[in-house]
This record gives sequence, C-alpha cells and structure tokens, in this order.
Amino acid sequence: MSQEIRPFRIEVADEVLADLRARLHNTRWPEAELVDDWSQGAPLAWIQDMCSYWADTYDWRAREAALNRFPQFMTTIDGLDVHFIHARSPHEGAMPLIMTHGWPGSIVEFHKVIEPLVDPTRFGGDAADAFHVVCPSLPGYGFSGKPTTTGWGVDRIAEVWTQLMARLGYDRYAAQGGDWGSAVTTAIGGQDPEHCLGIHVTLAMGARPRIEGEPTPAEQRALEGQKYYKNWDSGYSKEQSTRPQTVGYGLTDSPSGQAAWILEKFWAWTDCDGHPENVLHRDELLDNLMLYWVTASAASSARLYWESFRGGKRLPVNVPTGVTVFPKEIVTPVRHWMEPQFTNITYWNEQTKGGHFAAFEQPRLFVDDVRAYFRTLR
Repeated sequence: MSQEIRPFRIEVADEVLADLRARLHNTRWPEAELVDDWSQGAPLAWIQDMCSYWADTYDWRAREAALNRFPQFMTTIDGLDVHFIHARSPHEGAMPLIMTHGWPGSIVEFHKVIEPLVDPTRFGGDAADAFHVVCPSLPGYGFSGKPTTTGWGVDRIAEVWTQLMARLGYDRYAAQGGDWGSAVTTAIGGQDPEHCLGIHVTLAMGARPRIEGEPTPAEQRALEGQKYYKNWDSGYSKEQSTRPQTVGYGLTDSPSGQAAWILEKFWAWTDCDGHPENVLHRDELLDNLMLYWVTASAASSARLYWESFRGGKRLPVNVPTGVTVFPKEIVTPVRHWMEPQFTNITYWNEQTKGGHFAAFEQPRLFVDDVRAYFRTLR
C-alpha cells in the first residue's frame, strides 16, 4: 500500500456554504425552554443568535484561510485517509509531539498553541522547548476518512497514530491529548513504549475510584464530578454509544441541531462563568462546528463512542506520564486512582483555571505545562 503523504488544504465548496445559509434561514425552531438557565439545554435565544451570526456575519473564507496557515497533509493508513497538521520547528533538536483532540472538538482546539510549541522563541520562550507538532483528525472527524467497517476504537486509532509518526520519520516521539485524545494517548503509551518517550494527558475517565477512609478533597471533587456527569451531563454519550446512526440523521440535516448538540458542551465543560463566549470567541466556536458540518460527520464521529465503549485492552502505561489538572474538567484526575494503570507518573500540576478544552480555553497555561513536563524528558 502506498505510503504517500499528500499536501492538503481546506477548501469548502461555495455550494456547501450556500446550502448551509439556506438551511439556517429556514430552520424550524422549537419553543423556548421553560426555565431561565441552561438546565433544560442550550437556550433558544442564544442558539438563534449564534445561528443568525453563522448565516449572515461569520466569514468562513477568512477563517478557512487562517486554519490553512498550518501545513496540512493526507495519508492512507490501514485503508483510511488520515488528515493531519504537521508543523515542523525551525529549531534543531525539536521533540516530535502528536496531539489528539476529542469530541466535540477538532484540530481547531489547537490553533492557538501550535505556533508557540513549534517556534517558542517567537512567543517569549526558549528554543530548547521546541516541538515538531503533529495534529491528526480522528477517524470519522473533520477531514479524515470515515471508517467503512467496524473496529475503529481507541486502540486501533493509537496503532494508526504510531504508524503515522513512523511514516513521518520520527523514531522517538511524545504524545498529548484530552477527551478521546487522552484515551488515544494513553493507548499509545501502553502500546508503543519502544518509540514513545512519554505522554501528557488532562483527563483520565477510565481511572477507577480507590477510596480508603474519608475521601480526600481531590477525591471528593472527582466524585462530585462523576455524580453530576452521570445524572445530568452524559445523555449525549449514552445516545452516541448506543445509537450513533439514529442521532446522526437530525444532526447531519440540521445545522441548528448540530450547533445546539455541540455548543451546549462548550457551556457545560469550559471554565466560562456561565457562558461559553466568556472564554471563547463565537468565531472559534463556529470554526470547530464547521469541521463537523461541512464534512457531515455527526454520525461518523459519534461512532467512536459505540466502538470504544465495548471494551479495550487497558494496557499498563509504563512510559513517563505527565498530568495537568484543570479545575473545571468533567471529572478531575486523581493521582491515587490513576497509579494502578499509569505506573510512572513523573509530573503532576494543578491549574487554577481552565476546563475540558484546555488548549482552546487557556492556551498559555497549556503551553507552559506541556513545555515544563516534556522538558524533563529531553
């Protein structure tokens, strides 16, 4: 099979944009929620405002050009087209780093951190902290191909990512991720210790609680997060892990539906003091949303839940592991709970602000932590 790496640029057809505007203008809206908060879901007034802005003000062509400032490529691995950013550092000795997003994110999550990681001297940093950054789009997400067979769970994606790094000529590399990216990064650390220098994660949803006596403050915070998530915040996950095809019809047909499905999570999971636009500009929120809409990837992205909730290898991770805890994470990591699987945690830092979309929300803090941890492995 060809190992060709093909240049790629984001080029959305005019017809796709015209169709999007028409659908937004013709939305059939539900009545408003019966509460004055978000407890019944994304408020009608805000979603209508966002969709109006999306249709009539948001400038995709300018945003598309901004995203195309990153060198992008396509290659075929295991029969699937993999889209990825590959930004090489100008600094000698840069560390190869593969960073993986999750749902409902995309490579857009990393748009503010790639350049500081690649060329730190341009951003007040030290050349010794430079990285060659690789950001792939998960299978079924963004511009990567959509799997046409089952079996594309976290473990298989990790195997493909290790092949991608080898294909790019990186014999030794580091890995970082949040959300599903944390799970993929964990799998890389377990599967490929021969080539993976170490990993950095911000989420460890698979870590099982280990309570001995009264919970510590960190354990109590995580237990409260787990309870809230289970009772009030996990409906999307149950639907996507059991009936991804069913939910895909409405989301693929209705941009307002896709917007509400995704944007509500940016309220729920960011450290935003009650409103996502307190931490992210609406253009950024729509950039991310566009990567789902223009690729019609509602169902294919949801299938990652169906695939991965059916069990995996759960290998021990013996490579050096760094963890950054952002206080508004869905369930904040607890070191004691992680240690049975992650046997070599060498870096642990608790941030004072930030949530689930760390690189998106708090790029400076994220870059500082990634530099600080991987500095210990150089």
